[in-house]
Amino acid sequence: MAIGERIRFIRNLRGMTQKWLGQAVGFPQKTADIRMAQYESGSRTPKEDLVKALANVLEVSPLALRIPDIDSDLGFIHTLFAVEDIYGVRAEKQGDEVHIVFDGSKRTLDESIFKMLSAWADQSDKLRKGEISKDQYDRWRYTFPAEDTTQLWAKVPSQELSDMLVDAFKKKLK
Repeated sequence: MAIGERIRFIRNLRGMTQKWLGQAVGFPQKTADIRMAQYESGSRTPKEDLVKALANVLEVSPLALRIPDIDSDLGFIHTLFAVEDIYGVRAEKQGDEVHIVFDGSKRTLDESIFKMLSAWADQSDKLRKGEISKDQYDRWRYTFPAEDTTQLWAKVPSQELSDMLVDAFKKKLK
């Protein structure tokens, strides 16, 4: 989720209008809603000082607004928080383990994503049971979906081929 989408999501969660939020961070009343709409649509990207001001007004960490850097601990956890917002996942503790739960019965989780996660879980289970090697598991992950046999995947033709086929079809109809 891009920064504009995060701003809109949290603003709506807080029950704020674009105009109110824009004025709260210092934009003139006349243009506050327009400026916020530009940031939320992604046509403008807020500079760091504005991100901090927005975070302050929205009462969140600036990390909750930025596109997270998954290579950092804080970026990774904020990525998971965004996944929770988008797909309705949750974290559960079971003994000494923490599990990220993707509930397939939730309306917020797209069925195709649930199938992909299920395929991943199946491959991970095979690795744990010794049915496949680490190399086979890594090959499956890093070439996904090419070697996934749990779903039907179709290759999409290039735009050039698609245009050529459409033109040929149009000529045939004439």
